[in-house]
Amino acid sequence: MNDEDIKKIAAEVARIMREKEGGAAPRRMPGDSVPIGTAGKVFQHPLVNRQGSPAAAEKKTCSGDECRLEPNTCGPSCQGCNPLNSYTPQQIKASADRVSFCNPNAASSSIAGMIDHTLLKANATQEEIGKLCEEARKYGFASVCVNPAYVPLSARLLRGSCVKVCTVIGFPLGSTTPTVKAIEARDAIANGAEEIDMVINIGALKSPIYQLVLDDIKAVREATRGKVLKVILETSYLTKDEKVRACKMSKQAQADFVKTSTGFGSGGATPEDVALMRETVGPEMGVKASGGIKNAEVAAAMIKAGANRLGTSASIAIVSGGEAAKGQY
Repeated sequence: MNDEDIKKIAAEVARIMREKEGGAAPRRMPGDSVPIGTAGKVFQHPLVNRQGSPAAAEKKTCSGDECRLEPNTCGPSCQGCNPLNSYTPQQIKASADRVSFCNPNAASSSIAGMIDHTLLKANATQEEIGKLCEEARKYGFASVCVNPAYVPLSARLLRGSCVKVCTVIGFPLGSTTPTVKAIEARDAIANGAEEIDMVINIGALKSPIYQLVLDDIKAVREATRGKVLKVILETSYLTKDEKVRACKMSKQAQADFVKTSTGFGSGGATPEDVALMRETVGPEMGVKASGGIKNAEVAAAMIKAGANRLGTSASIAIVSGGEAAKGQY
């Protein structure tokens, strides 16, 4: 059985499942693929903005002042209406500068579209993930960042919004092999992830075995073409020279962002590290500050230093001008 046969079988399974749920199967378009995830479902993006597709007909007025379908949905820069693969490489690398949410509602703020609303603790429940997604919709955050097991649930809860699903790979130690990280990334994307935050091989960087570090990032980059890839350095474990080398290798591997921390290491983001990373990668690549961002003042300092994405579980406190609750990171 070849790949084409498998795709046909998967498409038929998806059609039958939709019919059982009472919905009509959308017309397949040439070149569409149906990736199969391990979380018990066939995952397929809706057909949007394609000539002759039902979704395109429904959303033909989804830009400008005419779009009033739902807060935080269907604006001209919405990646649900205009998928990432329709952007140029330059637009992709300016990822956080493009609009992360559209038609912001009254609860949204200018900083909300720069925040990855994060819940990565080991004991996170389905109810907490549901609340996370509800908050992300309400405030217009760039994404929710969840562990891979919760990607399918998050993708389902956020379908129809401009909030992306971000997940973590090789997390939090970065010590799995390039092959395992690549498979983990492909599985996450098949289950609905649109942004991938991978941890580098920290031990290899410090050994130093630079080729292994580069190959590690390249393997995940190859597995995530068309999606946003952020490379977590875990800066609290690195010297200045190691931080610079890691940034340069991430750029060489064509990642979209470099990111400071997992939030589980010995320290989080600092303005000094963010500034160093921004200076190293230049203006065409994203810098994500993560770990220890608990209020609007700290968030503003990270942005001033050069961050154009923030990872935090204190997102609501930041956009509302409050302080993080105990246990948030």
